[in-house]
Amino acid sequence: MSAQRPPPRPAHRRHLPPQHAWIVFSGRADHAWQRLLRPGFRHCFAALEDAAGWMVLDPLSGRLLLARLAVPPGYDLPGFYRRAGLLPLGPYPLEEAALGAPLRGMPLNCVSICRAVLGPHAPFALTPAGLHRGLTRMNESRKKNLTMPKA
Repeated sequence: MSAQRPPPRPAHRRHLPPQHAWIVFSGRADHAWQRLLRPGFRHCFAALEDAAGWMVLDPLSGRLLLARLAVPPGYDLPGFYRRAGLLPLGPYPLEEAALGAPLRGMPLNCVSICRAVLGPHAPFALTPAGLHRGLTRMNESRKKNLTMPKA
């Protein structure tokens, strides 16, 4: 009896071009219940950049929007979002799939979708404000590690 091999990985996961994610925060409240969330942090979505351009992953009420934007590669989409009054954080490199804590038990909302995009190193959060706080801390510790002299 021979040992069973694991199934082959899908081809689309083997040859992904380098990608970077930006997490974009909005204060707009489309539903009354969103007004309970912190002003300025009532929704979040992900914008992914690769060699072909930009793709937006936006969990809307009742559906998940995935759109390739008709802008040229290299377009400053984070700058566009800033000018529109939104708050983009990033870029976060999206690396090859890594083992990490799964998102089991998490409600399916904008925060869990953004955490899933970032992968296993995403900070724990339940609200857009909590995700913003966690990403800001992560950015600060990353900057400290880059500027600390090596012994």
